[in-house]
Amino acid sequence: QVQLVESGGGLVQAGGSLRLSCAASGRTFSSYSMGWFRQAPGKERDFVAGIRGSSGYTYYADSVKGRFTISRDNAKNTMYLQMNSLKPEDTAVYFCAAPRVLSQIPLSPAMVGSWGQGTQVTVSS
Repeated sequence: QVQLVESGGGLVQAGGSLRLSCAASGRTFSSYSMGWFRQAPGKERDFVAGIRGSSGYTYYADSVKGRFTISRDNAKNTMYLQMNSLKPEDTAVYFCAAPRVLSQIPLSPAMVGSWGQGTQVTVSS
């Protein structure tokens, strides 16, 4: 299983920016897809963004398209989520995720094989 550790969460005002990082274990990081999810209090865990390993193809939830950018540095075994123009409704715990089928971007929690511990993002109005 892949071990994942997130960092970079915090408190920011609406309109501000944050960058999340997800460090992954293993020597085959470049070969598999990865994703970001988020979970607000009392709500389900939702897909935010995903990225393929080899091609770097990216896919976003409509709610973050144009504001968030997912990227990866395969040499550092690290994935990132740059979040700009943050809104109070972006407040949630953010999780990085590796899929059960490594070539597929995990679009739902059922498709996830490994989770990070989560990092809190709070956006004040």
